[in-house]
Amino acid sequence: MKILIIEDEPKTGEYLRQGLTEAGFVVDLARNGDDGLHLALNGAFDLVVLDVMLPGIDGWDVLQTLRSRGLGMPVLFLTARDQVEDRIRGLELGADDYLVKPFSFAELLARVRTVLRRGRTLPETTSLRVADLELDQLRRRVTRAGRRIDLTAKEFGLLELLMRRQGEVLPRSLIASQVWDMNFDSDTNVIEVAIRRLRGKVDDGHDLKLIQTVRGMGYVLEDAGVS
Repeated sequence: MKILIIEDEPKTGEYLRQGLTEAGFVVDLARNGDDGLHLALNGAFDLVVLDVMLPGIDGWDVLQTLRSRGLGMPVLFLTARDQVEDRIRGLELGADDYLVKPFSFAELLARVRTVLRRGRTLPETTSLRVADLELDQLRRRVTRAGRRIDLTAKEFGLLELLMRRQGEVLPRSLIASQVWDMNFDSDTNVIEVAIRRLRGKVDDGHDLKLIQTVRGMGYVLEDAGVS
């Protein structure tokens, strides 16, 4: 699942990004309201974690614009604004939850998962499926042909990214930034190793191989049996 953090305080933003990434989410970070709104309007996010006091447009206006454009993705306010009036305003504008700083990351993570469960009303939005491979985003469970596949958090995030963008060749640089939150280093083989391990878990023992290497370009997950 993909989360957008809109937070201007550098340490808090990086802390959130690292923690949510380690919890298995794909995370983008914007450091001001204008960039955050642009990403939220143009990206496919499952949740927005939003500060109120931001450079540029503030969090109130970000949320108001999202809702006025008909975008219903869940929004969790994470802010130092702790007055009852602020909480009421946030919820009335359409926020799904409101958490005051300073905060416990364990509580934040629990709220994130609760909001995501509430926000998924249609069964098909909670899972991704390619051929006989199915990924349940809420229960964080993967099966192929009905058999459970045990994955690490990074492997789950990698598979989720590949399945979300099935049929699309993803370059190593994009995978590095989305799953490992790092700039691509041509001297490291971390992505190749992860793909090899994931392929072993997903494709070994099956005639139909879903994870493909496109030489010189990257990796793609697709049901090649349909063409």
